[in-house]
Amino acid sequence: MKLINVDLPILIGQAGPLNGNRWAIEQELLIGRDDTCGVVIQDRQVSRYHARISITPDGVALEDLASKNGTYHNGVLLEEPVILEDGDLIQVAMIQHFVYLSSDSTVPLGQGIPIPEALQPAPSPAGRLVLDPLSRRVWVAGSEVNPALSVPQFRLLEALYNSRGKVVSRQELVVAVWGDDEATGVSEQALDALVRRLRDRLAGLDRTHDYLLTVRGYGLRLDNPPARQ
Repeated sequence: MKLINVDLPILIGQAGPLNGNRWAIEQELLIGRDDTCGVVIQDRQVSRYHARISITPDGVALEDLASKNGTYHNGVLLEEPVILEDGDLIQVAMIQHFVYLSSDSTVPLGQGIPIPEALQPAPSPAGRLVLDPLSRRVWVAGSEVNPALSVPQFRLLEALYNSRGKVVSRQELVVAVWGDDEATGVSEQALDALVRRLRDRLAGLDRTHDYLLTVRGYGLRLDNPPARQ
């Protein structure tokens, strides 16, 4: 197997349209939709100039360029520049993952770098509601929930979404939202209020369907119908 040995940091495309492509970072590498970028991702979710990787006195830095749909570093939305470390995962919007390798890395051609299991996006079911746990974004009937759900709302929806249509008990939902330490102090009314607010947010994008079904005496179930063709 042929190897490449480089003295420069490397960016490797993973889990997206640029899967398997490699870029050496000589001084600065722009990522975006514009043809002048060093890494071009032709998708409307990607901003013209989305993110930048540059060599600085402190190390190789990753910076989001005020993109519309965000840049993620190891699953966390990037709010300020970070110094990259060997094996870091970079995600551009919902489209493309990259793996960063430091200058002393030797990479076999034709092989990918496995994405850590905890950072892999969940498979997207063909449902009308789609939730991405990595970026903490939600789409309903093809439109993104914006502004984003609050943390409790997202945790509640994620617990139901991960159960793939099964009924989740109220106690399980309380623990999923508030955690084990706080669960004992959460009232029934608090959970009911959270469910109502989440229902309202989802209904704002699709009033034709009730996604959160109450199973009396037990809990809730997410009813996620097939996406419209």
